[in-house]
Amino acid sequence: MTRMTFVVAKTKINMEACLAVEKEVDRVLSKFGGINEHVRRVLSDLVNQIQSLKEEYQNAGEDHVLTNVQMDILKQNMAKVKETVCKLATDHRDLHSTVSKVGKAIDRNFVSDFAATSREEVFSNPDKINLINKVICQHYYRQGMHDVSEELANECDVTPEHHEKEPFTELNHILDRLKNKDLEPALAWATVHHAELEGQNSSLEFMLHRLKFIELLRKGATHQTDAICYARTHFSKFVHRHEKDIQTLMGMLLYVPNGINSSPYSCLLDSEMWIEIYELFIRDACQLLGVCVNSPLTTCINAGCTAIPALLNIKQVMMQRQVTGIWNGKDELPIEIDLDSENRYHSMFACPILRQQSTQFNPPMRLICGHVISRDALNKLCNGNKLKCPYCPMEQSPSDARLIFF
Repeated sequence: MTRMTFVVAKTKINMEACLAVEKEVDRVLSKFGGINEHVRRVLSDLVNQIQSLKEEYQNAGEDHVLTNVQMDILKQNMAKVKETVCKLATDHRDLHSTVSKVGKAIDRNFVSDFAATSREEVFSNPDKINLINKVICQHYYRQGMHDVSEELANECDVTPEHHEKEPFTELNHILDRLKNKDLEPALAWATVHHAELEGQNSSLEFMLHRLKFIELLRKGATHQTDAICYARTHFSKFVHRHEKDIQTLMGMLLYVPNGINSSPYSCLLDSEMWIEIYELFIRDACQLLGVCVNSPLTTCINAGCTAIPALLNIKQVMMQRQVTGIWNGKDELPIEIDLDSENRYHSMFACPILRQQSTQFNPPMRLICGHVISRDALNKLCNGNKLKCPYCPMEQSPSDARLIFF
């Protein structure tokens, strides 16, 4: 289990590589098919012309002498055959470049040694092995696969915390009901957590009630009274934030007798509304629980799939230039890996003087004037017991700088 994250990331990358190679293969097959059809058509025309000439000459008799016109026709056909054969040979040679691209795509997308970017000793510690097993168990709990998670916990001697599995049991039940277009469990959950959702400025509860109201209108004029009663009961507490949305919903009532499907509000009946409410529930519920939308295991795998191709490329370049010692794989990566803003969970500080990101051994330091630089920059700028801020003329003592924790 210690290599599961790496293996899954590698599998995903291999799938993407297969798709890239498959695209080149499809291009070759398409070109082969086009040339094959062209060759059949051209050769069929030539054979028919030669066959007609042969029959014409055979019917002329044994003592027949070719006229000048017949000689010219024969020469033209011979020249056309020669020209066509040369053209087909050229087209066939052009196929070689297309076929060779498949081999290049394979070399480019498949790397035999993925271990070049990994370190076996990372999970050699029993505590770290136990940690990754906990992460995997938590992932299965979040996916609603409790039987798998419990079996893994028993085999690996892992004791999951109560808060790691109990909230996800309820959330997975609600999500399953939402997939079946049942809003009741989600509405009950949102009602219980009304204060917390309002505190994080969430629109989840209103969106659930809105969808419930639309579903009542969808049933037709027989349920119009029920929809009005539902709106009076539940929409009043959302007027201060969703007044225009509520006005729009009330406008739908005018078109109920003639059918909402043909009204200006037909867009609100789109099935995408269920997908949006599903995603909104996941995001706001996870925020309320203080957890990420994606599990830590999913985040690591996605990060690995993004980082491994770039790291393999830089590793290959280093090996070609014989500078592999530059990257020891311990303190930092040799290149920057951009995982997008969604996967940034920690504050970062880059020294404006040295243009380097702060580390544990080179932390950010706040000067008396309020400007912040790295410790290495502070040491380089000090002149004895004096330091002049690089951004303002204030002079100060280096000992007055204070360590900052983000």
